This record gives sequence, structure tokens and C-alpha cells, in this order.
Amino acid sequence: MKVTGYAYPWDVLDDGFVPRVQALGVDEVAVALSYHSARAATPWSPSRTAVVARHAAFYRPVADGWGALRPSTPDWVSPEDSGGDAVRLLNEAGIPAAAWIVLTHNSRLGYEHPEVVVRNCFGESYPWALCPSQPAVREYAAAVVANSVAGLELSSVILEACGPLGAVHQHQHEKTDGVWAPAVARLLSICCCDACAAAWDTDADTVRAQLVEEVRRLIATGDLGITGDRLPPSSTQMLLRGRQQATDALRAAVLATLPPGTRIVLHGALDPWVTGALPGLTPSAADDVDAVVLFGWAPATGAEAVAAAREALPERVAIGSYITAVAATPVPDIAGYVGELAKAGAAELHLYHLGLAGPGRWPDLETATAAAHEN
Repeated sequence: MKVTGYAYPWDVLDDGFVPRVQALGVDEVAVALSYHSARAATPWSPSRTAVVARHAAFYRPVADGWGALRPSTPDWVSPEDSGGDAVRLLNEAGIPAAAWIVLTHNSRLGYEHPEVVVRNCFGESYPWALCPSQPAVREYAAAVVANSVAGLELSSVILEACGPLGAVHQHQHEKTDGVWAPAVARLLSICCCDACAAAWDTDADTVRAQLVEEVRRLIATGDLGITGDRLPPSSTQMLLRGRQQATDALRAAVLATLPPGTRIVLHGALDPWVTGALPGLTPSAADDVDAVVLFGWAPATGAEAVAAAREALPERVAIGSYITAVAATPVPDIAGYVGELAKAGAAELHLYHLGLAGPGRWPDLETATAAAHEN
């Protein structure tokens, strides 16, 4: 199994990172070049405990030529091109570097441009979620990717949030976790903005009213249901078709900026209704990419998801599993789990996180890497 470890630019540029990762033996380091807001622990640093990234930012120089949406620069790192510096440092050390690019998750742009964010059936906006149906969002995503890779030697381009975000994905001090049943969260994650509604082949107000009625019914009854099970089938199909068309258009705009031969890795999910950092794959997604990475943080379901993906996707598309060494509860047998993933058909292991995993969790990364290379 190929092993990709994830890191922030400040992790890579800190003293000690390169020799530590060389000893770990990962095959590739994915460097965040466009990333959302975060408070990131720095357990290896002798002088601080965290980096506070107050807003989404672009970790390459922000040159002229952006459209209506222009990313912010980070004042919590001193180099103007911290992402590029990190990639070059890895290259110089003989470590292949990948571009880790987050696309539609950007709260700062969402607050500054509320006209381009996801809007639910109640008319409420999600400022953390840029809507792929919006032409300005697709133009922005394409510019992010083009400027991310400019002038860099990269082993892969890894696309996160290359699709819609929804109702429950990170917002300030989140107080919705566990409140909405899965069916409610999914219905509230259907974007009803004017750009999305324009793709519908029926009256938009009628569809919004249907969604509102179903959300209220599910909340009142506590019915877990499944997405759209009480909506007219034609409406459900129409909503999914519109979402997938927008996602395909976003991905096409992004990929058009990359040179031929670029290795494309897409974070995604088999369930087409999933929103977030790993959004639902569209029927044509596998035609455009070299690898698909699935969420594998829950060992109870990770291997099952890989097996289903291996059956559903073409053989030429590598399946990766995204696992974490920084969960509150460590994986009891991480080597055994990696073996299960490999047996299920995973050809890649994506490790989170080379900066957040401090000395106490580093042995888990070592064990996982060694197990991946043995499979």
C-alpha cells in the first residue's frame, strides 16, 4: 500500500519534521495549500502549543487575476509562500510532496459573499459552504488549484471538499452535533439557492415547501427515515441530479487548470447524498481521477466501505482509506485495521496527521506505515 501523510505548511517548516518523516518512511507528504480555519495543535514545537488559523487561507502567494472571490492570506505564518516553501523543502529532502487543496469550505468568503453559499429549504444560508452551482465558486476553485500548483514539483493533487458542504460541517462553536437525525441533516444539506433551483425542472417554491414539510415532520416524529423517502420520487431524483451536475461542473473547472499527466486524488463517499469534506461521488467522478479516498476513521465500517468501493469503481482507480492517529480514542489494533483495509481492496493509506500526532501518537503512525508497506 502507498502511504500518504498529511501536514500543514508550518509543520513541515518546523525543525525536525523532515528527518522525522524520513524515518517514518511515508511515500508522500500532502501539504495543505488551501485550508479552512482551524486551531491546530503543535505537539512537536518547543515554543508553542498551537497555531490559530483564524480564517480560511491560501498558503501560496495571492497574485492578481482572481475573480469575484479572492482568498485571504494567513498572517499566522511568516513566509509569503509557506506552502510552496514546504513543498520545496520536502522535494530537496527526496520526499515526494502532494498538494492538499480544500475547495468549497471557506467561511470567510461565505460571510463576505453570502450570495454564493449553500442555502437550505428554509432560506437559511451556510456561510461555511460555497455552493458548486454558483459560477463564481467554480471560477474560484479553478483559480485556487491553478495557483496552488504553479511552479511546484508535485507527486499528486489531492482535492478535498470538491463538491457540496451541508448542514453539519464545522461552524464556529458547533451546537448542532447530535441534534439532527441523519435524514434531517441530509434534507437540510440540499441547497435551494437560486442557482441550484434553476437546474430543477419544476416549480422551485413547491420543492422548497416539500422539503420544509418533510423536515418538520421528521423533527416532530423523531422518524429517522432515509433521505427523501417521503418526497415524491421525481423530486428526489431531480434534486440529486442537480447536485451531481453542479459537482461535475466544479470538478471539470478544477481539472481543466492542471497539466496533463497530473495524478488526481479525490476525497469522496459512495453515498451520493453525503456532503462535506468527502462529498458523494457522482457517476462520472471515477472517469476523471486516479484515486478515490474514503473516510476510514471508524474502524467498524472502514473496510466495508473500501470493499464496496472496490466493487463499484473501475479497477484502474486506486482506493484509499483515510485514517487518523489523533482520535480521542486510539484504534486498538491499528496494524490489524490496516491489514483489513488492504484485504478489502485499499491500495493507499492516507494518514492524519503528521503534525498533530505528537510523540505519544507517533508510534501509531509508525505501526500503520509499516503495516501498509507489508500489504
